Amino acid sequence: MENNLIRYKIIEYFYIIVGTFLTALGAVLFANPAQIANGGVTGIAVILFHTLNINLGLSILLLSIPLFFLGLFIFGKEYGLKSLLGTILYSGFTIIQTEIFGVEGIINYDFHIAYLLSAIFGGILFGAGLGFVMKSGANTGGTDILAQMINKFTFFSLGNAMFIIDALIVGFSTFIFGIEAAMYAIITIYITSVGIDKILLGLGSYSSKTLYIISNKREEIKKVILEDMDHSGTILEGKGLYSNQEKPVIMTVISNNKIGKFINHIHLIDKDAFVIVHDAYQVMGEGFTPIATAAWKSKHL
Repeated sequence: MENNLIRYKIIEYFYIIVGTFLTALGAVLFANPAQIANGGVTGIAVILFHTLNINLGLSILLLSIPLFFLGLFIFGKEYGLKSLLGTILYSGFTIIQTEIFGVEGIINYDFHIAYLLSAIFGGILFGAGLGFVMKSGANTGGTDILAQMINKFTFFSLGNAMFIIDALIVGFSTFIFGIEAAMYAIITIYITSVGIDKILLGLGSYSSKTLYIISNKREEIKKVILEDMDHSGTILEGKGLYSNQEKPVIMTVISNNKIGKFINHIHLIDKDAFVIVHDAYQVMGEGFTPIATAAWKSKHL
């Protein structure tokens, strides 16, 4: 058990390092040179660089650290060492890579297609990088924390809250860089969202996943769901076809941004656990979209 814990910790921190490195590459090589303000602190940092000439990595750090401590105050241990490390590494890698590659990127922007290439390949790097960071159970700080605060104190889902924040940043960038740059930013955001989901599970881009778990260590997994994930679930009756023995099945629904962390917990508890994961098209009830809100949308939209 102790060896497995050490191994998983090493893997988690490896994901954070690789993820923040790739995310920084996306910002330095593509987003910033092409003036693509693709939401989040990166988008704000790109705007600050091109308007006030503030170093990209420094802006990311100065914007993220206060938000991190705000998240720490509101959410507690959820914003622990890994998230702080992700925040610092992302800004650090951005500063280092800017020194190496400069601020003009690696594409010749004399050709208009270079901006489309930046939107696409920037989105790929952002998606892969953020996907690895989220797979570790951490984040790179920034406006993700604001989105989670909106989710906590309002009826907006996490996905809707992130969309609103990104939309505001992209919308503001329209006045700075023009409508074309904003449209490229939308392409980057879409590719990023797809990339994150592919890294996490290789499945579709739904907001939550339904898991069915068969394990001899149900109590330990139950504790993780209730305490670490802050979710609930249901125990379903089951019986093995071959063994004919009783095999209760845990059914739970987990949001995408927590799925990587949860699966790591399961494997750490029971490497022989049998887990089925599939998309949840719509989840209503406690912890997700209130059923009254969903009913209102169905009636009026």
